[in-house]
Amino acid sequence: MRKQGFLWGPRLSPPQTAYGLVYVGDPNKQPKIIKHNTMQKTILKSLLVVSIQLSVFSLQLAAQTEPDVPFAAGVDISWCTEMEADGMKFYDLSGNETEIYSLMKSIGMTATRIRVWVNPESSGPNGTAYGPWSNKADVVAKAKRAAAAGLDILIDFHYSDYFADPGKQAKPAAWANYDFAQTQAAVADHTRDVLGAIKAEGITVKWVQVGNETSGGMVYDDGRILWNTSSLAASWKRYADLSNAGYDAVKEIYPDAMVIVHHDQGEKDNSSYYQTFKQYGGKFDMIGLSYYPDWSDWEATNTLATKRLQSLYKTFRVPVMVVETGSSTWDTSKADGEEQTGDSEVARQVFEDLFTKMMAKSGCRGIFYWEPEVYGGWSHNIDENGVETHDTGTYGEYHSSHGAFNMYGQPAIQLLAWRSRKDTPVENVVSDKQPSTKVIRDGQLLIERGGQTFTVLGNRIQ
Repeated sequence: MRKQGFLWGPRLSPPQTAYGLVYVGDPNKQPKIIKHNTMQKTILKSLLVVSIQLSVFSLQLAAQTEPDVPFAAGVDISWCTEMEADGMKFYDLSGNETEIYSLMKSIGMTATRIRVWVNPESSGPNGTAYGPWSNKADVVAKAKRAAAAGLDILIDFHYSDYFADPGKQAKPAAWANYDFAQTQAAVADHTRDVLGAIKAEGITVKWVQVGNETSGGMVYDDGRILWNTSSLAASWKRYADLSNAGYDAVKEIYPDAMVIVHHDQGEKDNSSYYQTFKQYGGKFDMIGLSYYPDWSDWEATNTLATKRLQSLYKTFRVPVMVVETGSSTWDTSKADGEEQTGDSEVARQVFEDLFTKMMAKSGCRGIFYWEPEVYGGWSHNIDENGVETHDTGTYGEYHSSHGAFNMYGQPAIQLLAWRSRKDTPVENVVSDKQPSTKVIRDGQLLIERGGQTFTVLGNRIQ
């Protein structure tokens, strides 16, 4: 049956092959024969060929932006060396003390993220020196251990002497009197210095973060984004220039490394941030997101975060990774020293769901758990106010709540989600429900398990 306005091919035996038959008007009337000369048909054929070629090119371009690369099951255990210096140890399922990077590899991790600070041994929050952790020497030592364990490496530059995040991006003390040009040069020099030291050990770095959660800029005040001011455009340009100084330095040392620009709150729409960053000349090869699931509604927020990630990938045509995640299992009703089993099974479900959703979408390249190795109420050296926290358990308790080791220093069941999808045995990842006996000797609470005795100190178990 003919349809009005439809283009028909020849149905009669035309006297010339240069004729076509096009229906015009009422389908019940005789079609009109419209002559096309040979040149017109040649042009139409050429346009058709061009259209097909463009379609093929589009498919090839899509293929180039969707390479066949493995999905990174990653972990950031940057506190491990500080924990080890405090006497904390890590154990496999059988209770054997195990080097932590090898332990992570054995449970299915394929990558690790290593935090970099500038001069933490001489500066820190409120002018209090933190200690020799996450400085160049510590980073190189951890990179060597990670490489020996067979893990891919992501280097995370904070460009600060302490944690940089949306609430703070403190300029390193050594750079305090630098003008903008000097600060820009310092960013590049610091990047080259650390990466050069890693490369000198024969180690490959796969990804580099130029700044940590830089949603408000970096290296304040030089690179701070001045929202709602007349200087907003100029501040975006300064931030982009500082970030690019890091980007270019990375490429000098590791030309093939993927450079990441990192934003927090991955469940939110962050597209305008990256659009504006690019508008002012900012460069990046990959988008990095922090995403900590909402414990009360994790299925919905996992779905939303996956949607946001996919949108960023489609908009900017660069891969995206969740470079930080974690989920609380802390039971606040437990007394100090009492076993913190929390609800690791629910945490496992949270991350199994997240991996399933994100691995099903093109563009997502991996998920990294942030500091899962913290256990037993361990607390790092000083808090954000420059106050000593060792042996108090206060600041450490917060981080332990997002940890994924049990109180005996073994990986817990939420890390099942990070296991290799191919051949890592489930038995390498432990349950929190381990048989143990609690005893008091000379007024000291002890935990006995598998022939080993653990001493409880505050919230810490040694």
